[in-house]
Amino acid sequence: METIAVDTKPIEGQKPGTSGLRKKTQVFMGRHYLENYVQSIFDGIGGVAGKTLVVGGDGRYFNDRACQVILRMAAANGAARIIIGQNAILSTPAASNLIRKRGTDGGLILSASHNPGGPNADFGLKYNTPNGGPAPENVTDKIFAVTKTITSYKILEAQDIDLSTIGTTRMGAMEVEVVDPVADYAELMESLFDFDAIAALLASGFTLAFDAMHAVTGPYATAILEKRLGAKPGSVMNAVPSPDFGGGHPDPNPIWAKPLVDLMMGSDAPDFGAASDGDGDRNMILGRGIYVTPSDSLALLAAHAPLAPGYAAGLKGVARSMPTSGAVDRVAEKRGIACYETPTGWKFFGNLLDAGMATLCGEESAGTGSDHVREKDGLWAVLLWLNILAVTRKPVAELMSAHWAEFGRNYYSRHDYEDVESDKANALFDALRAALPGLAGQSFGPLTVATADEFAYDDPVDGSHSAAQGLRIGFDGGGRVVFRLSGTGTVGATLRVYLEAVETDPARMHQDAQVALADIVNAAEKIAGIKAHTGRSAPDVIT
Repeated sequence: METIAVDTKPIEGQKPGTSGLRKKTQVFMGRHYLENYVQSIFDGIGGVAGKTLVVGGDGRYFNDRACQVILRMAAANGAARIIIGQNAILSTPAASNLIRKRGTDGGLILSASHNPGGPNADFGLKYNTPNGGPAPENVTDKIFAVTKTITSYKILEAQDIDLSTIGTTRMGAMEVEVVDPVADYAELMESLFDFDAIAALLASGFTLAFDAMHAVTGPYATAILEKRLGAKPGSVMNAVPSPDFGGGHPDPNPIWAKPLVDLMMGSDAPDFGAASDGDGDRNMILGRGIYVTPSDSLALLAAHAPLAPGYAAGLKGVARSMPTSGAVDRVAEKRGIACYETPTGWKFFGNLLDAGMATLCGEESAGTGSDHVREKDGLWAVLLWLNILAVTRKPVAELMSAHWAEFGRNYYSRHDYEDVESDKANALFDALRAALPGLAGQSFGPLTVATADEFAYDDPVDGSHSAAQGLRIGFDGGGRVVFRLSGTGTVGATLRVYLEAVETDPARMHQDAQVALADIVNAAEKIAGIKAHTGRSAPDVIT
């Protein structure tokens, strides 16, 4: 074992969040940087002597080398055992499952989620706790505190472990178990869903296209969808993980997964389309000729989840992040189940799941999950959709039309104004915050403000209070606009405007979303003065 003194600190003022620490790959590859952060994690969680950890990542550039460093550092710090995916690969939900199934002391997940990969792109590392979920703030606070005082790290002088061969070996006194990254996850999925019914659907001629985006879910989707369930070979597109995700952006949305969207909107479209992201925790759902928003997907899954064996007993409750549309709220109200509105961040869902207060949860940025793990799970959402389609034998578009007819339709969109100068973004927010108390009762075109507030959350499980989570304005009739700032700093900020309109007239449930939201868009501009504050006449990105 070697103890190496360092004269640099790894965070440089940036506190890791529940998604860990994300930086440019070259930063993580810099002298002592990765090692300092790994040692900070180990020390921040009270050391790893005698502990068992899960390790793996999404296969992006530097994933394999970083895992070898982590192994040597874990051995030097006295860890008893590391369970690592073959070739250092584990999707984020698969890692969460392994942590829970094996009862480990947590795990290190190497991923920058849906961000691009490569030597000049992004890299990330996070610690998940023994419940399988992202580290809560009290843990990340301790890790951050160590980064400010660290002076050395411990590492074992040893040869690389062969991570291509499944089996158990040793590194010093530490046992290293290389596992099939797919097997345990596939077993979990088969326990939740009626694989025979899905296989019968696919055997009937039902076709699908799953875009793995050259990311980690390729092996998982190929093993489950094609080999186990019988989807025709090639149904999983871009199935081989690549260190730079094939030069693409592994974010499953209509912009970055446009080839899949074009396929599903074409004359020869398969019956069902889906995609997942870099580390496998997000999803996009499409049917022939229809794109299903993440908010609508969550609502439909909540309405039909009991059709799958793993949820046959019904749902304990549902939860959504505040910016996510209220579509799932309408399902919960009709079904008589609890519904929770939380701040953005999976840890809030994790508390509800651990307490048995919720079964399904989701967020508007394409993350959906349940109490089977403590992370979002892209392929799980796809399999639940397939289970529902296998039982109902209805096309996606028909399912959505029936859903809207029963619960009403929540038209929904997000407008992003990127790289807004921080002082201008903050000025807009300060002015809007000050105006909130006087907005109720005011009319903006055909819309009248019913409520206006700044969202805060008191966690019903641990009692923690989260303030300043976004500015909300509700209109008579159920429409809503939410304003949030992301990434405020010295360079710029992204202003996110979430727009929602509720439609209960069946004759008006098949409009273009932007047309249906036009009055909400106009009201948002009049209330916030986006153009006056930022100089922007239109958003940079509309999703």
